[in-house]
Amino acid sequence: MKKYTRRFLIFGMGLLLAIFSAALTYSIAIQSVGQGNHTGAAHFFQTTATPQPEGKSEIGSTDGIVILGGVIVLIVVVPIFLRRKFWMRPSSQ
Repeated sequence: MKKYTRRFLIFGMGLLLAIFSAALTYSIAIQSVGQGNHTGAAHFFQTTATPQPEGKSEIGSTDGIVILGGVIVLIVVVPIFLRRKFWMRPSSQ
């Protein structure tokens, strides 16, 4: 019984996923009432002005990336140097 239950659950979840996927991708044509042959969707499409770019970065500028890399290296290397003497001790067996 457990074997069939698992198969039905997988099939059911797959079917639900397919239905929700189809529901999200399918669109219905909207018709407005009393405006002749025009569709109501035309009211939703309004053009807006393209905003001007705020700040242009220099091409090839990697200063921030280099600084961040240095910080990451320090975070890794400093603890190693601080624990180095402890690791170098001979182990007593």
